[in-house]
Amino acid sequence: MQRIHFNEVVTRDGFQNEAAFIPTDAKVALIDALSQCGYAKIEVTSFTSPKAIPMLRDAEAVMGRIQRVPGVEYTVLVPNQRGAERALEARADELNLVMSTSETHNLANLRMPREQSFAGLAAVIDQVAGSVPVNVSLSTCFGCPMEGEVAQDEVLRWADRFASRGVRGLTVCDTTGMAHPVQVERLCRALRERFDGVQLTLHFHNTRGMGLANVLAAARVGIDRFDGSLGGLGGCPYAPGASGNISSEDALHMLQAMGHETGIDLDRVLAAARALPQIVGHDVPGQLAKAGRITDLHPAPATVARLREALA
Repeated sequence: MQRIHFNEVVTRDGFQNEAAFIPTDAKVALIDALSQCGYAKIEVTSFTSPKAIPMLRDAEAVMGRIQRVPGVEYTVLVPNQRGAERALEARADELNLVMSTSETHNLANLRMPREQSFAGLAAVIDQVAGSVPVNVSLSTCFGCPMEGEVAQDEVLRWADRFASRGVRGLTVCDTTGMAHPVQVERLCRALRERFDGVQLTLHFHNTRGMGLANVLAAARVGIDRFDGSLGGLGGCPYAPGASGNISSEDALHMLQAMGHETGIDLDRVLAAARALPQIVGHDVPGQLAKAGRITDLHPAPATVARLREALA
């Protein structure tokens, strides 16, 4: 079966939507636990303005205190050149840049038109060329909650503009959980045909319950890198009722049950997932931490033994 590389985004994408500040000590401890699980990448934090995202105002402190494990890439989101400078000083392994393929979503989320976003991100790519790998995350590739479906050609056009600037990777995001498996297969085929040599990652949300089905659809056509968020934390403020990212533990359990090699120690991931509600102060959407693996069997009720005796 296909080898799957899995990225964990809970301490950036998941935590940034939490209302109550999560202490730096708790973030560092969680990242250190996740570092022992076998993830390909951990998106640690974001070097954005503390006024914009107060939850991540401790980015330097977190990056400076985590225990880095060889083989794990510690990536961070950066919005601009100043953010890139801070990330380089913090020794980030990869910079993740973000813009939307939807003009309306980009205006709502980033407060600027797409061309302005592209120009700013292109300046970051030029700024760090040769010093650290760059990944670009394209939001709303499967649909915008304000515009509707985003044309596949439009997604490919923006992906091509960044690929031509030499970025190492592209993350194709279902930001508001609007994707469905047929659409996912179609776009993923086109991406693989067009961007051979570019590290392609798929980022799904489970807003409408199709997140894991979309993972399977993408894997079926050869995508081998996925983002997930422990416990299914996260979401988009422009998708009312959005439940968040796909749950890392749920997706990993599914992939491993189907025979995919992930390199992930699911027992360690589950331990972290079961500790997460205490960290954030509320229940989380992930199901595996509550139900257990499909191989976790339970003793039969005493009535079964009595029925068997009676039937013998």
